[in-house]
Amino acid sequence: MSKAEEERVEEIIEKNIVISFHDHAEVFPEDPSEFIEYERIGRLWIGYEGLAASGLDAFFEGLQDGIALMRSMDPWDWDNVIHQIGMVQADLDHQDLVFVARRASDIEKAYREGRIAMVIHLEGPPNIREDISRVDILYGLGVRCMGIAYSRGNEFGSGLADKIDRGLTDLGYELVRRMNKLGMLIDLAHAGDKTSLDTIEASKDPVAITHAGARALWPSRRMKPDEVIQALAEKGGVFGVEAAPHTTITKNNPRHSIESVMEHFQYIEKLVGIDHVAFGPDTLFGDHVALHRAFREYLALTSIEENLPPFPRVEYVDGLENPSEYRNIIRWLVKNGYSDQEIAKVIGGNILRLVKRVWGE
Repeated sequence: MSKAEEERVEEIIEKNIVISFHDHAEVFPEDPSEFIEYERIGRLWIGYEGLAASGLDAFFEGLQDGIALMRSMDPWDWDNVIHQIGMVQADLDHQDLVFVARRASDIEKAYREGRIAMVIHLEGPPNIREDISRVDILYGLGVRCMGIAYSRGNEFGSGLADKIDRGLTDLGYELVRRMNKLGMLIDLAHAGDKTSLDTIEASKDPVAITHAGARALWPSRRMKPDEVIQALAEKGGVFGVEAAPHTTITKNNPRHSIESVMEHFQYIEKLVGIDHVAFGPDTLFGDHVALHRAFREYLALTSIEENLPPFPRVEYVDGLENPSEYRNIIRWLVKNGYSDQEIAKVIGGNILRLVKRVWGE
């Protein structure tokens, strides 16, 4: 970029609230032999230095369901989830940069004070079974965004990995009503298509897809069909475009990079308008090439099951490898002719508008 373009990027960051709709701020160990012990202990190392360099004023923290590897056979075990929330907040209480956001005003406070607001975000509900009151406990512990199902179906609805999507269950409708009443944002990133449509219709508040892409560009169940994206936008929701390895690729850009990610962004922008799209990169810190390799092998099997065309395997997403590279999104938008007003919406304004409506000011 030219010097003038870089100066414009920095000015945009300085003048606007910047929010990631979904990321994992933990740092993975550089030595793969340390990974199991790291997971077993269950204390995440938060990448404060990287966050400070990101330009972010707030981010939705997805925690780490892999913590369950040595502590529980079930990543959504209630005790495991509570353990993670407590450990993260204990860590936050011993530094001054990052704090937990409970209201929309906390995000604005972070921007004013030069700090970073963390939104605690569960990608799926822990095992609460029929005890919907446990959602109140999660809310009380700071959870402000939660998915209906995480890939595999549960008692509330079907996940995107389920071949038969039965939609939102009776208990799922109860969950939606309770989340609406509490003011907890509903996320459909990992929900099945019918379950997503049922939830959008049932919710009195707009909902979110915090991290996904457009199925029209890459025919995987991990991506979302036009029908779901349009229903989300019509209800006032916001769609976050992700960059987790081997997800938001396209036939034009099969090698995962910022270019393929932004092709998804532009498709969704044209489909539903600039007011309903944002970014949830779904990245993390550390030397996690081994993790990407595991991701690649899993998705290779998924590709065979879903009859997807072959795609190049990559060890990292070029240009969006970790949360500190969020500003590359802004660089791309500047380079590709977006106005300051348009950029302000997609890097944070749209998300802030949504959470103000759901959480309250």
